[in-house]
Amino acid sequence: MTDPHKTLERESIVLRILWMVLFALVWQLAELVLAGVVLLQLGYRIIYSAPNASLLGFGDSLSQYLAQIGRFGTFNSDEKPWPFQDWPTPRTPDGEVAHSIPPAPHPVRDEEPKL
Repeated sequence: MTDPHKTLERESIVLRILWMVLFALVWQLAELVLAGVVLLQLGYRIIYSAPNASLLGFGDSLSQYLAQIGRFGTFNSDEKPWPFQDWPTPRTPDGEVAHSIPPAPHPVRDEEPKL
């Protein structure tokens, strides 16, 4: 007879391998997106002399996501990355202060709208 524990373990590793292949494909796509963020951030930095705050946050959370995939794929973690967990929260940047655009002043009108 076969040992049910060995059969369950074999099924578990087969499922893990399938997840690892799927996350390896997701890694390739996320890597391209991160390269795009890097190039956009570089262009923004050159034009405005400061990085973009939205790109800072997204780039940080995307790099944390790639780290989660790496940890799962190398058996350092049994927790599957997003969408099985929450998307990583961006951390406070350690580098330059982000470029900010102050909100435009609201125009004041004393007249009634014309129909």
